[in-house]
Amino acid sequence: MRRYAATVARARHVDGADVVQIRDYIDSDWPSVWKVFREVVAAGDTYAYDPEWSSEQAREVWVEDSPGHTVVAYDGSGLLGTAKMGPNRPGPGAHVATASFMVAGTARGRGVGRALGEYALSWAQEQGYAAMQFNAVVESNHVAVRLWQELGFQIIGTVPEAFAHPALGRVGLHVMHRRL
Repeated sequence: MRRYAATVARARHVDGADVVQIRDYIDSDWPSVWKVFREVVAAGDTYAYDPEWSSEQAREVWVEDSPGHTVVAYDGSGLLGTAKMGPNRPGPGAHVATASFMVAGTARGRGVGRALGEYALSWAQEQGYAAMQFNAVVESNHVAVRLWQELGFQIIGTVPEAFAHPALGRVGLHVMHRRL
């Protein structure tokens, strides 16, 4: 795999006017990323992360070391979302990438998730990955499932009742896959 050296932000117009910039995560981003992380995890409907985690525990899980990559999406008003990506498995499975995404509540519905998803796919292709796999997309997260399908992912399996949704009870987790 090639080492990714994208230090220049990539811009994407969303909603016809807003510009979402995506750039490499830097340590000073953590307070803003932590705010989004806490918001998303506290909702309890998309990630199986522990809402009791400290900032340090969350940072260890979210900020990827090489060969992984973490980015932030922002505009003039501040941080809109974040994504992390890297190999899905080590060794013989390292040719398949994975990625995770979080968008601030105030930025949802503005194309930020799509911009981060397209970025992750582009990054994975540039790194020479053969495919991208999402291991745990909550089946009741219809917005994410639809977005990933629009970006070419297929549901290749569902683990029944694998996620304890706060309102719906136990729901399935989709495994989604796309060749690059």
